[in-house]
Amino acid sequence: PGCLLQFLSYLGACDRLLKQGYEEGQVEEAMEMFQYSEKKAAEFLHLLAQFNDMGFQQNEIKEVLLLCGNQREKALELLVMK
Repeated sequence: PGCLLQFLSYLGACDRLLKQGYEEGQVEEAMEMFQYSEKKAAEFLHLLAQFNDMGFQQNEIKEVLLLCGNQREKALELLVMK
């Protein structure tokens, strides 16, 4: 029963993130990267979209967000220095 509940919780979290307009592949990747924490995945996806809009490369954004644990200011600093 525990596995089923976890799976349903995962599906619910993915569904909520998809409804916010994020792409399915990105949602699944973010959920895996943050051990299925919806809150952390949501922060990551939000910052990824923000930095993407600023013109930074997606692979670099992912790298710095993971390095600095989704800390916006620190991530921005690292991206600007690259």
